[in-house]
Amino acid sequence: MVLKAVLFDFNGVIIKDELIHRELIDELLLAENLPPQGKEFWKVSVGRSDQSCLRDLLKLRGRFVNDEYLNKLIAKKAIAYRQRLEQLEILPIYPEVFQFVKLMYESGYKLAVVTGAIRSEVELVLQQSAIDRYFETIVSGDEISQSKPDPAGYLLAVDRLNKLHPDLNLLPSECIAIEDTFAGIQAAKSAGIQAVAIANTYPFHMLQRQANWTIDCFADLEFDRVNKYFESIV
Repeated sequence: MVLKAVLFDFNGVIIKDELIHRELIDELLLAENLPPQGKEFWKVSVGRSDQSCLRDLLKLRGRFVNDEYLNKLIAKKAIAYRQRLEQLEILPIYPEVFQFVKLMYESGYKLAVVTGAIRSEVELVLQQSAIDRYFETIVSGDEISQSKPDPAGYLLAVDRLNKLHPDLNLLPSECIAIEDTFAGIQAAKSAGIQAVAIANTYPFHMLQRQANWTIDCFADLEFDRVNKYFESIV
């Protein structure tokens, strides 16, 4: 078996924007005359799609909304997110992202983004950071009904890569996923994908218990060792 594809989470892996998302969601809650997030942020929000996150946060506050209303809130947040990024002099892209993505592409791996973020946010960041051309496909939170830890997004990414490359015959077991949250790691592993955890959001020792590999930064990922692992699988 050989490694054929590298699948990236977005928030917390490519861009350091968890604090921005927390602030924007809190603003939405306050606008609804509801209390902002507390400790529940780590359980309800991190690693999950805006739709699942907002629905659960509102439910915890006794507010039940239909899909139409929820979509309006998400659209409002998307506008605020774009405005927030436009106010920044430099996008908070994690160090080494550009070099790592470029290296993976030039090494012949198929690349995709699998995220709970909405497509417009992902495309904006990938374009502004000049790495959009390296990714074959994006599976975003507004395209799938189930948020991580459900594996649907990862399975859809594998299916799309196979449609783009009919001769690829890609299996989930021939991919790795780079994640920063427990929900993301679980989603990848439930899809049959090896999970690489990067310690951007949680401490190394906590992620190490969950993932197949754990790294502090992209430079720590030893692809010779990863490839030898895949080659050892019959």
